[in-house]
Amino acid sequence: MKPEQIEEFFRLLAAKTPIPKGELEFINPYTLLVAVVLSAQATDVSVNKATEPLFNVADTPAKMLALGEARLRDYIKTIGLFNTKAKNVIALSRILVEQYGGQVPREREALEKLPGVGRKTANVVLNIAFEQPTIAVDTHIFRVGNRTGLAAGKTPLAVELKLLKRVPEKYKRHAHHWLILHGRYVCKARKPDCPVCVVNELCRYRAKTVA
Repeated sequence: MKPEQIEEFFRLLAAKTPIPKGELEFINPYTLLVAVVLSAQATDVSVNKATEPLFNVADTPAKMLALGEARLRDYIKTIGLFNTKAKNVIALSRILVEQYGGQVPREREALEKLPGVGRKTANVVLNIAFEQPTIAVDTHIFRVGNRTGLAAGKTPLAVELKLLKRVPEKYKRHAHHWLILHGRYVCKARKPDCPVCVVNELCRYRAKTVA
């Protein structure tokens, strides 16, 4: 896509959803971090069902450590890979208490050193909790970037770097959510809903669906 087309692409997404929001429920930066760690290979809906009662009793690293790994497992046992995730949440909570005074760091390098936290998770936390213009490339954004021609790449990192370079500055803050929501509800994996797509005319996908 040409720069003017990318500008229009995001203008249209922004017009449709002026202030997009993620669908994971959280209370503070720490609970957001935990929710994102738990969401790996799981749906936001399943994570929200588990974290609502969990966060009522453990919404800080100290409270999570007091809860303990065994009891944490009971809260999140409906989520895939819950044993590993419970270990990671307890481990990262201990690091936050011992090294960061119970606070979630605002630096990518520090976040990525936490157990269970990769680049995508760090980007989500930096974007939502600290309003940094990061773009976390999940399966939805990877698909939209490649399918539309907005930012084609063979790896999530390649797509992320292209998006950071191409997305106009005024749209970077919310680009992450616009693209995720578009991929989740319109530009779906098996059958994209092209007839209702607001960026249909800009999209380069050749096998567009019809009504």
